[in-house]
Amino acid sequence: MLLPTILASLAAFVLVGGLLLLIDPGAPKHEAIKTGGLAGGAIVALYALWLNDRRRKVEEARQEIESQRIDHDRSRVADERFARAVELLGHEAAQVRVGAMHALAGLAKSRPDYTQTVLDILCAYLRRPFKRLDDPEDVDEFDADAEEIELEVRLTAQRLIEDLLPRYEEENPVRYDLNLTKAHLEYMDLSYRHVGDLIMRVAHLKESNAFHHMVIHGDAYLTEADVKGRLYMHHTEIRGKAWFSRFRTNALAVFTESKFLGETKFTGSQWTEVKADGCTFAQEPDLPQAWRN
Repeated sequence: MLLPTILASLAAFVLVGGLLLLIDPGAPKHEAIKTGGLAGGAIVALYALWLNDRRRKVEEARQEIESQRIDHDRSRVADERFARAVELLGHEAAQVRVGAMHALAGLAKSRPDYTQTVLDILCAYLRRPFKRLDDPEDVDEFDADAEEIELEVRLTAQRLIEDLLPRYEEENPVRYDLNLTKAHLEYMDLSYRHVGDLIMRVAHLKESNAFHHMVIHGDAYLTEADVKGRLYMHHTEIRGKAWFSRFRTNALAVFTESKFLGETKFTGSQWTEVKADGCTFAQEPDLPQAWRN
């Protein structure tokens, strides 16, 4: 485009200057030359602006390609870290499994699009079979140590789940779902957290577990859950369904001032001791006798 621009500039110079002299022969020649030069210079200036804009677009395109390459490299590295960490969850050594869990949690914090997947994997680990050795006389020292080591790994998974969930005070939080079906939980503490769906069908809860001051934006399913310890679910808001059908507990369960905003069922549930003063129900529930007292 350079040669056509120069030719157009010269043509504009000659044309404008010549027209001025033809229209007004008495006008000073230097004024006609000056005006013709301005016309030619304007064309050169337009070419310079066009060239500069073209260079800017080329640079922006180059930067976009570079940014895409960097994002692709980061995604590739993240995928490799993720796959390696998942593979290490099956390692025999407990410390390796703990390290893999922390690697997954770190990945979820640096790349939020992995968070739900990481939560699903940690929940899946808690769904692995785990039998507590209730009578120390029936087991040897090796079995007892192995049980305690595995328990520490599982407690690590629980703590990482807790850390990844949005806090109670956050506005418009991301709603992550937890699928703890058939999970074995001890000292689980999801208090002051937001969740989407909380699914704990046929879950096994021991010792003390805290689900108080929560906002469950979706459904809460505790169907056939077996609770052998204290359960704290007070000041919690369940916005979807709350299913406690065939729920069993042999210790204190606290639901003080909790809100059940969806359909609620307690069919076939068994309760030893309940504190449920101040609870509110959007729909009339079929309360068990323990709740009525």
